[in-house]
Amino acid sequence: MLNEIRTVYLDSDLNIEAYQFKGIMQKFPSHFHEYYVIGFIEEGQRSLVCKGKEYIINPGDLLLFNPYDTHSCEQIDGKTLDYRCINVTPEIMKKMVLEINGNECLPCFNQNVLYHSELVDNLRELHLKISQGGSELKKEELFLCLLEELIQKYSDLATLSSASENTLEIKAVCAYLEGNYTKTITLNDLSAISGWSKYHLLRTFTKKMGISPNSYLETIRVNHAKKLLEKGIKPIEVTFLTGFSDQSHLTKFFKRQVGLTPKQYMRIFENEGGS
Repeated sequence: MLNEIRTVYLDSDLNIEAYQFKGIMQKFPSHFHEYYVIGFIEEGQRSLVCKGKEYIINPGDLLLFNPYDTHSCEQIDGKTLDYRCINVTPEIMKKMVLEINGNECLPCFNQNVLYHSELVDNLRELHLKISQGGSELKKEELFLCLLEELIQKYSDLATLSSASENTLEIKAVCAYLEGNYTKTITLNDLSAISGWSKYHLLRTFTKKMGISPNSYLETIRVNHAKKLLEKGIKPIEVTFLTGFSDQSHLTKFFKRQVGLTPKQYMRIFENEGGS
């Protein structure tokens, strides 16, 4: 079909694949994968058969396939299929479960279809970050939070209760973020600072601070950007002085937090200086 788009993104930070299909009419016969598939439909309605059970799946439904779950599907509304998914190998899943549960057991998801799942928004955001080259820190946050929710609610594994929070570790992480905001920072870096697993760090930091490590870092960068703009330093220079990857990222986060673009904010102080 001329308008079909089939794209595969290989994310070297997370070591997972992200697939995107647009305008697909293809019928997929019974098959299985040797890896986990977590996906969702954006457009189109399909008939799915998984392990002998039949489903009608629609936009907003989350699909969960364990390795070797036999499944087939075909379009039933006469329209094309738009679909996104991530593929997670057992090796990577083991590493993530170790972060979350403290062991390397592989989960078995007990539901293949989650109807109208709120987790679709999380998966969509993760998929977009992968396809658009988002920061490693943000992608890891999204990936860990998604897997935690799925494993905790829809698998045969139960997460361990979090250890007691320690203010000194949180302060050390905050200090590191504040002192290194111009650099590329990963969860591995913050995990080493705190001495915690990446999962425990992310969960405890977010609970304690009311904001994720990545959002905390973005806020620090925006606050420093404001000070530089107040001095008349142009946005293109501010971008690289505050750790943003490019000017569009600066503008996006700055406007989201301040309500103005960097140029609009800078003009306020230009006008004050001229009055």
